[in-house]
Amino acid sequence: MNFLETQRLILRNVKPEDGAVMHDYRSNELCAKYQRGQTKDLEGIAALVEKRKKDVLGVDAACLVAVARKDTDEMIGEIVVMPEKGTISLGYTISYRHHRKGYAYESLSALINMLHERYPAWDFICFTDPENGASRSLLRKLGYTDMGYIPSIDSQVFGKWTTPATEAEIAGAAQR
Repeated sequence: MNFLETQRLILRNVKPEDGAVMHDYRSNELCAKYQRGQTKDLEGIAALVEKRKKDVLGVDAACLVAVARKDTDEMIGEIVVMPEKGTISLGYTISYRHHRKGYAYESLSALINMLHERYPAWDFICFTDPENGASRSLLRKLGYTDMGYIPSIDSQVFGKWTTPATEAEIAGAAQR
């Protein structure tokens, strides 16, 4: 199922043929360097794709979204949408083969805007490795605010459309 189209991209469900592409970029140091807990072996990725190929984009459960080129349907990355208790957290990886082409900004800005239109009362949060300068710059370009570093998870937190309660919770976690 296609969730959304942009000028150059389709955001859709993952397909079995995406497994090899996911394995390629998840196994490459340029992409894997800042990723935590991602399945990297081919068998695990195949099982993940099989499990997530019918995900529904919404706030009832996490959703794995394939980012694919519109002209070829080639998967070039992924976005994970993780809704929980009024907060939508996003994780993303774009293949090293497609870095610096604006695909991350294009896909995330469209998806974030669509989700915010559907769920305007929800907070949006992203966690990134404090040393991942490209991700931090991308989040700022997307309108996210740097909310601080949380030592317990070794992550920089960025938020958009956050409530005072969420901001206080993150500030408290950053002080621990």
